[in-house]
Amino acid sequence: MQRTLSLVLVACLATTAMAQKLLVKSGSFKDLKSEKELDLEFTFDNMTVGKFAEADYIAKKKTEYNDKEPGRGEKFEQSWIADRESRFAPKFEVLFNDDGGPIKGLRGTTGAKYTLVVHTTRTEPGWNIGISKQPAYIDVEYILKEKATGTVVANAIMLGIPGSQFGGYDYDTGTRLAESYAKAAKELRKWLVKNVFG
Repeated sequence: MQRTLSLVLVACLATTAMAQKLLVKSGSFKDLKSEKELDLEFTFDNMTVGKFAEADYIAKKKTEYNDKEPGRGEKFEQSWIADRESRFAPKFEVLFNDDGGPIKGLRGTTGAKYTLVVHTTRTEPGWNIGISKQPAYIDVEYILKEKATGTVVANAIMLGIPGSQFGGYDYDTGTRLAESYAKAAKELRKWLVKNVFG
């Protein structure tokens, strides 16, 4: 029995590790090798949430929350949008720059030659109700553009980036998703160090 559980755990970890692999779809990130800073931009256009278009997901959740407590749906919607600027982008920036690596990435960097668009294409919010838990997941497309011309230099994707907090204190959707952005930043930085700056 213990051996079976161990095999299942190893299989799950292997699947998660494979899902987070960065896959270059076009171009090359090699032009970043001589750069010291990178302008970051975060976009969420045409994102799906679970099996819904984002607008449909928000409408559904607003109705569910307002049926339980009037006004709660509007608070959910405000928080859902505000988390992008207040949690997700800052978490990504902090973890991308965490080790003082070869390139620094920040929003609004004026001296950078390139902009990296971190485009979220899919969000799975997950849940934590105490007795049952499902981590959040995001799919991200990285679009590297020349800042002056807007010319796309490279395009890559990373799918199934998990987010949850150690100890299980991630009852809030925004907390779980912020951890997905932290993981995305760490994995991207690690990939750049190995494949571009290495």
